[in-house]
Amino acid sequence: MTNATLINKARAYCEQRSVRFTPLREKVYDILLGKHGPMGAYELLDSLKETETSAKPATVYRALDFLLEFGFIHRLESTNAFVACYHFGCHHPVQFLICDSCGDVAEIQSQGLKATLDKQAQEHGFSVSKQTIEAHGLCADCQQAEREELKGQEQHEC
Repeated sequence: MTNATLINKARAYCEQRSVRFTPLREKVYDILLGKHGPMGAYELLDSLKETETSAKPATVYRALDFLLEFGFIHRLESTNAFVACYHFGCHHPVQFLICDSCGDVAEIQSQGLKATLDKQAQEHGFSVSKQTIEAHGLCADCQQAEREELKGQEQHEC
């Protein structure tokens, strides 16, 4: 789905709920969609200032709060960064695979993991209302690069 399609979908979603998808909120969402990865609030502010020179940290935080509330973005707690959500409008369990080398983030949805968590929570008399799991490691590209680096070191040892 293109960024323009997602933005139009977000506009319609807000309109159905009688909330404003302001140009500034749209711009922040568009920046995150274009990034294809996590961004911190101040990195977002720097990008926003390219077109909105008067933007301030509070401006970005208000837009992020709105986008979080309506499910257009997710917050990565472990890195204090934000990523665009491509399937907002539905309640879904969220799991992230975060590469500690390049910073890439993949959002996955494992119903099996959700079912296991719900079952264990129920056994403890607990009801899960929201579930976000962040797993850190290395993406396939970084694993390959690491293998190649190690292979190169083995060949050049004295």
